[in-house]
Amino acid sequence: MSEPENTPEPPVHARTALVTGASTGIGEEYARRLAERGYSLVLVARRGDVLDTLAEEITTRYGVHVQPLAADLGTDEGLSLVAHRLRADGSGTEAPIDLLVNNAGRGDGGTFTEQEPAEIDAMLDLNVRAVLHLARAVLPVQIARRGAGEVSAKLGVISVSSLAGEIVANPGGSVYGAGKKFVTLWSESVAAEVAEYDVHVTVVLSGFVRTNMTLGVQESGLPAFAFVPKDLVVRESLIAWSAGRPSVVPGGQYKIATGLLRFLPKPLVRATARRVR
Repeated sequence: MSEPENTPEPPVHARTALVTGASTGIGEEYARRLAERGYSLVLVARRGDVLDTLAEEITTRYGVHVQPLAADLGTDEGLSLVAHRLRADGSGTEAPIDLLVNNAGRGDGGTFTEQEPAEIDAMLDLNVRAVLHLARAVLPVQIARRGAGEVSAKLGVISVSSLAGEIVANPGGSVYGAGKKFVTLWSESVAAEVAEYDVHVTVVLSGFVRTNMTLGVQESGLPAFAFVPKDLVVRESLIAWSAGRPSVVPGGQYKIATGLLRFLPKPLVRATARRVR
């Protein structure tokens, strides 16, 4: 009688998160706080040299594996590269992605009729198209993992949106705000679709945060209370995602402001927006 063939055991992988826009700002903060929680990381940004330095620093400090993945998500090539990584299901050497953090974005503004069409396309490609395509790459894998009996790890997606999308009228930021509103509505809808699989999708409605993208706002003299610390944004969003909440507004001042905004008459908000433009 021949000996039964040994079936190789599937490789064991550590919890792994993929963070886009990871080289600076909120993305870098996500990388550090997830490493602190024991996650291995795949860090995505355009600047490979900055990613390499950050990866080495995080590995040294937290003892987790970090894979730098240089890619421009505004291009088909970069988007395809990262989507391919997100489709890893754990059967091979690459760890499956337990958490995708869709953080990369750009905040170009200006009067719509004066914005260059190419700049509009570039912003929509990064702020909307990339967010959807990356989530579409990873969510089916996560659902399949749940179906295969993988029940211990929390799985899902966090997408960083903005309260700019909640304002009725946003002169000077019409494309940016509309794109963020799209991401918010899309994310909350997908959260409802995947909830039955115990996969969590959370959208982060952030206010002003001191990052490179808000340098102009910072220099305008906006008071300190208008800014939410990066660590608070990340901490509150990770708590919300872990709890399965479809959305979160970080910062007490913005929670209050969002509540008030719901009760203000839309014509009043539009008129005010025109005056402060």
